Amino acid sequence: QVQLVESGGGLVQAGGSLRLSCAASESIFEIDAMGWYRQAPGKQRELVATISRGGRTNYAGSVKGRFTISRDNAKNTVYLQMNSLKPEDTAVYYCKADRRYIGYWGQGTQVTVSS
Repeated sequence: QVQLVESGGGLVQAGGSLRLSCAASESIFEIDAMGWYRQAPGKQRELVATISRGGRTNYAGSVKGRFTISRDNAKNTVYLQMNSLKPEDTAVYYCKADRRYIGYWGQGTQVTVSS
């Protein structure tokens, strides 16, 4: 079982930046893909960005050009750099790891963007 621990959330003003981190309990070489999802109050969880083992990335249209997902294989960590934050980015952000058709989730970290 893959354990994931997110960090880096907080309160930021609109236009500001945050970097989220997701540390995995095992080598991310063994993980097929990792990603960030978010869930705002009263809304369904949605995909933000994913990165494959080979480094291929995918972004939701609402964050493309503002957010960047990356990985540090040596640290077993995936990052989400969030720039030009907007109030509508406010949500709990979750890290997910997909391995052998099983998805593992972190506990989430709150991001709040004030206007």
